[in-house]
Amino acid sequence: MITIFIGVTFLLGFYMAWTIGANDVANSMADAVGSDSCTIKQAVIAAGICEFAGAVLVGAHVTDTIRKGIVDPSYITSIPGMTQSHAAAIIVIGMVSALLAAAIWLHVATAFGMPVSTTHSIVGGVTGFGIIAAGWAAVNWSKIGQIVASWFISPLLGGILSFIIFKIISGLILQHNIPTRRAVRYAPLLFFFTAFVVISAIIFKGMKHLIREESLKWLNGSMAILIASGVGILTTVWSRIFLKKRLKKYFRSSLSEQLEKVERVFAPMVFITSCTVAFAHGANDVANAVGPLAAVIDILRNGNVQMKVSVPPWVLMIGGIGIVTGLAMYGYKVMTTVGKKITVITPSRGLAADIAGMTVVLLCSRLKLPVSTTHTLVGAIIGVAFARGVGAVNKRVTRNIFSSWLVTVPVAALLSIIIFLIGRLFLLGSIIDLIKSGSGG
Repeated sequence: MITIFIGVTFLLGFYMAWTIGANDVANSMADAVGSDSCTIKQAVIAAGICEFAGAVLVGAHVTDTIRKGIVDPSYITSIPGMTQSHAAAIIVIGMVSALLAAAIWLHVATAFGMPVSTTHSIVGGVTGFGIIAAGWAAVNWSKIGQIVASWFISPLLGGILSFIIFKIISGLILQHNIPTRRAVRYAPLLFFFTAFVVISAIIFKGMKHLIREESLKWLNGSMAILIASGVGILTTVWSRIFLKKRLKKYFRSSLSEQLEKVERVFAPMVFITSCTVAFAHGANDVANAVGPLAAVIDILRNGNVQMKVSVPPWVLMIGGIGIVTGLAMYGYKVMTTVGKKITVITPSRGLAADIAGMTVVLLCSRLKLPVSTTHTLVGAIIGVAFARGVGAVNKRVTRNIFSSWLVTVPVAALLSIIIFLIGRLFLLGSIIDLIKSGSGG
């Protein structure tokens, strides 16, 4: 019986990973697709490799029992008359409810091409089960407040920074009467910043779990900055030589041809930055899918509730495969919305948006501020659109995206409450028996 229940939870974890791949991962590659820096097929293959590598190689090997610290398990275990097995069963049902609720909402949002936050979906699911299982006091409302604030802060910061970066690119290069000459002079500086941000993202976001687990503790802090700066300098020197050789012959060409050649120079950088976002996403957000799965397995096998549990490698593998499958099967919907329907994206605009998005996420992560990568990247794309004027933004699509963000937490919470009530009504006794048998008592 315990094997059957773990198998069902495994399928739910896989489904959650599938929806993450279809929505969140697709969003990370939207700039590359929207700017025609790569095709959807190429984006799916590249993002699939990067996501899987991030999830399996550097994904977290330890996770919170209840994701994101939204609900304190002690509130459930301390309910009068609540036995250890009963409390453990309640948390098992709650985790499964939160997982399924978040997955259903992500699936619905993806069907409409709406990019929503996986993290916020899980937060909503956990909040719903926490309220119904242990009352309003069990929910960390200050954390919820930080998440609500991030709905506004992260897209705003991403938009402002992408607006500034694109205005700099435009002023220094694109608006000049010989843009190819200006690109040879100034683009290497942009490439330095791009390389610096990319390497920083790989280290601080993609590999942070290895650093925390002390496998690569030496890579933290000043050493990471030094490595990122060194790669940036090498990229600057190489790009200067490459651009001079590539663009010098077009100095006397027509302005339209020069602009086209300059834009194509930016295309590989957009592809690289998008892949970096995918890698960091796989390393971090795979826990949204497999964290509850790992918690359920640990509780069923040990019969008690711990604040943190280990995540076996095979569980990370499930998450990685699920994410890649969802991306390949359904990711084109969100890629199309974010990459092509908000505004027209060129490689230079895509690069500005990706750099801005990664920079904001990195800074907020270092400051321990909860922000959504999805929200930040969408905000950054809107920012480069505003750089061309308000009319460059598709207001209907943008309004629909913002609306989907606002309803994510409450919809996931409501779904979780419904699923939890059904699960508690029909499965509580059976799960208590499973836990008692699994723990030997």
